[in-house]
Amino acid sequence: MLSCLALAVAVPSLHARSTWESTRAERAAEAKQVMRSSELEVKASRGVIYVTTSRPVQVKVFSILGQLISQETIAAGTSRLQLASHGIFIVKIGDVTCKVAL
Repeated sequence: MLSCLALAVAVPSLHARSTWESTRAERAAEAKQVMRSSELEVKASRGVIYVTTSRPVQVKVFSILGQLISQETIAAGTSRLQLASHGIFIVKIGDVTCKVAL
């Protein structure tokens, strides 16, 4: 009879270091603009994703492989998410989806 062994492999975590946190819009000023609409702006800079919105919205961040990294409803204003790794991420905010390279 054959048996299967499961091996745990250590891989770097793609998870955010923390949850979304409110920040001042000035902190996002030097970040590169990724996407902008009348109610929403997404920017990125040095491992941080900034979202500025005029109303509370649900934000989901996925790895390029589809792994859910973060899911949270953020308040109106500017919020930021510090990520533990660099790469390409998919940010979904309501009906809007954009690609962010960190």
